[in-house]
Amino acid sequence: MSRVAGWRPTGVVLAAGVVLVMAEAWFAVGLARPTPPLVSWVAVPAAVGFAVYACWATSTAAALAPAARRFWRHIGLGMVFIGLGGASNGVDMVLGRVAPQHVSGLTAAVYLAGLLVMLWGLLRIPGAQRSRGEWLRFGLDTATVLVTVITFAWHFVFRHWERWSGGNTTGTWAVLAIVATGSVCVFAFIKVAFTGTGPLDRRGLYLLALAGGGGATGGALTPLLTDRPHLNGTPVVLPLTCFILCLAADRQRRAAGVEPPVAVRRPRRPFVPYLAVLATGTLLLADAADGGDDVLGVALGTVVLVLLVAGRQAAALRDNAVLLDTLDSRLRELEEYQQTLAWQATHDALTGLANRRLLTQYTDDVLRAGQDTVAVALIDIDDFKGINDDLGHAVGDALLSAVATRLSQLRPADGLAARLGGDEYALVFRAAGEHRARQVLAGVTAELRRPLDAGGHALVVEASIGLALSPGGPPSLGGPPSLGGPPSLGGPPSLGGPPSLGGPPEVTGEELLRRADVAMYEAKAQGKGRRVTYEPALDQHSAEQARTAADLRVALDTGQLRVYYQPIVRLSDARTVAVEALVRWQHPQRGMIRPDLFIPAAERTGLIVPVGQWVLAEVCRQAARWRDELGADALRYVSVNVSPRQLRESGFAAQVQATLAAAGLHPRHLTVEVTETAVFDGGSGLEELRQLKRLGVNVALDDFGTGHSSLGLLRTCPVDVLKVDKSFIDNITDQGEHSVIAEALIGISDGLRLRAVAEGVETEAQAEVLRRLGYRYAQGYHFGRPMPADQLPAHVRATAAAVS
Repeated sequence: MSRVAGWRPTGVVLAAGVVLVMAEAWFAVGLARPTPPLVSWVAVPAAVGFAVYACWATSTAAALAPAARRFWRHIGLGMVFIGLGGASNGVDMVLGRVAPQHVSGLTAAVYLAGLLVMLWGLLRIPGAQRSRGEWLRFGLDTATVLVTVITFAWHFVFRHWERWSGGNTTGTWAVLAIVATGSVCVFAFIKVAFTGTGPLDRRGLYLLALAGGGGATGGALTPLLTDRPHLNGTPVVLPLTCFILCLAADRQRRAAGVEPPVAVRRPRRPFVPYLAVLATGTLLLADAADGGDDVLGVALGTVVLVLLVAGRQAAALRDNAVLLDTLDSRLRELEEYQQTLAWQATHDALTGLANRRLLTQYTDDVLRAGQDTVAVALIDIDDFKGINDDLGHAVGDALLSAVATRLSQLRPADGLAARLGGDEYALVFRAAGEHRARQVLAGVTAELRRPLDAGGHALVVEASIGLALSPGGPPSLGGPPSLGGPPSLGGPPSLGGPPSLGGPPEVTGEELLRRADVAMYEAKAQGKGRRVTYEPALDQHSAEQARTAADLRVALDTGQLRVYYQPIVRLSDARTVAVEALVRWQHPQRGMIRPDLFIPAAERTGLIVPVGQWVLAEVCRQAARWRDELGADALRYVSVNVSPRQLRESGFAAQVQATLAAAGLHPRHLTVEVTETAVFDGGSGLEELRQLKRLGVNVALDDFGTGHSSLGLLRTCPVDVLKVDKSFIDNITDQGEHSVIAEALIGISDGLRLRAVAEGVETEAQAEVLRRLGYRYAQGYHFGRPMPADQLPAHVRATAAAVS
């Protein structure tokens, strides 16, 4: 609420108005004919009583600020003094102690005391801190007003000093002092209303200024009643002043608790001194016109000179005001620019989320508060590169913004969502423990799986999430977390180690984020849409993978990688008809390293792409050499495993085509093996396979039957070969569910005219069951272990010779 409710006059305002009307009416009668002086003074105590009551009622308003209450108590006390002065003035006039329209020294002292109490109450209003220069200007403006008022009062009212005073100089000076003090009060009220009212109502102060102005004007006009000794200005001026004061008090009481409108404070030009100079100059010229041409000339020159100086000063002030306005404008622009820079330094430009800097600062603040467990979750969108490649960067950016919006909606009320770059996000929130944190992240995963509108496309995303939790501990002396202020400089993140004698090592926001990052990469290694909570053992695993990746880079550059080949046989006669290429790492110190130990590290670091390129080129060259070497016993095809990350690389099919051409190998002699997870969600990987199929390259679906969308893939993926996973072969001789599944899979393969290859055959009994079920191809240790390229030709010839 910013406005005062509609006004209806209160009882005290109505009563003061009635007293005013009666006093004005009686004064009008007194102007027409002599009236008893005692009757005219009856209205004075009533009017003052109503005014004092109005001030007291306002000072006790419950919603009024303490400073405003004190101010209205001062005004009420001042009115008490003015009422006493009015009573003393009335007694003096009725008893004839002083001449009509005069006041005694005691009466003048009481009047002045009341005015000074009011002025003191006004000066005690708390407001903006004023400098010495501002106080000096206020004093000079006050002196200007005082001199101007006295000059005009003297000219129009007291110019016939002798006739009016009758030798009573004390009364004359007393009236003059009262008029001057009242004028100063009027100016002070107006000045405070213009420059800042603090807890007071601005319009209420204007009414107080009007009341003071009415009193000062009435006192100044008292000498004009010299020809009517039965009249005095006080009985008509004081009721008017009291009525306006009641209006001001009522206005303040109604405005108590109402929030004033916010106004922009602008520097105001000092117009009062110029008005005073202009008015006094006009008065001087009017008086000089009766004193002859010489006096008029000097007066005119003086006035013109003063006006010219004043005009020059006004022009200088105007220029200064323009400069100040320009400076203020520049300062506002600079402040806005600084705010923009501060926002940009702590927020992501694309999504508007917090960035890494603000995230770590906020996490540090929450950790210092120490009230609850702090959860940091790192969220990485799976297969985002494929979306960017397939649909374009505009859709990718729209998806990033849509994910940001959803995370902002999902974060707990006291949490913070951030984008760390690329397709990585983070959430920081308080949690009562790991169970609560997992509940929050389960909701995040479920919501991200709902379609997101990204550039007109309804996209469903999976996310790999790593969670790190702060250790428990007693709360520190730190305050609540704050998003504002400069970032904490903090120390480097803790890398673990034994606890110090003072307690467990300090965990920083940067360290929690690092732990969440380790857990997130572990989640990615386990598959899509997984959530992993950080454990200290992950650090060792992560360090080993980092060391392995570094060594693998060296291995690729120094020729430590080898390709081994495992036979794929025809079950009817055990003849080797194809081979699967398997990469091995011959480490100079660690010996032969199995693929399951270094392939995850290659996947995580992206080294799988150059490793896969090298394997593909090596296999194609070797296959072309074998065709020349083996002749009629040549293999039908060589099979190469392709990782999901390789398949999502833009232009993968074109790269395969170029590699085949360079090796001189026909596309039908190459089969690429992919897992179900690489293509189950479609996207760029599936399109690359279709391009390979158009080239004539065969496609094998590896580990078939272990995924959740296998049958759907058979309708969309250009598959030639189904490789039945070893898990269905191990117990096939028991005639249990594995035998049933294996039989169903060969039925599906035959129905779709696909070649089925059983993996992991280790015994003749397994091979016999597969033959009986209708399988035609298989591979496993029973038929041959992976071997170097130079051993394979002899093996192939031996199996061919055994058939013939």
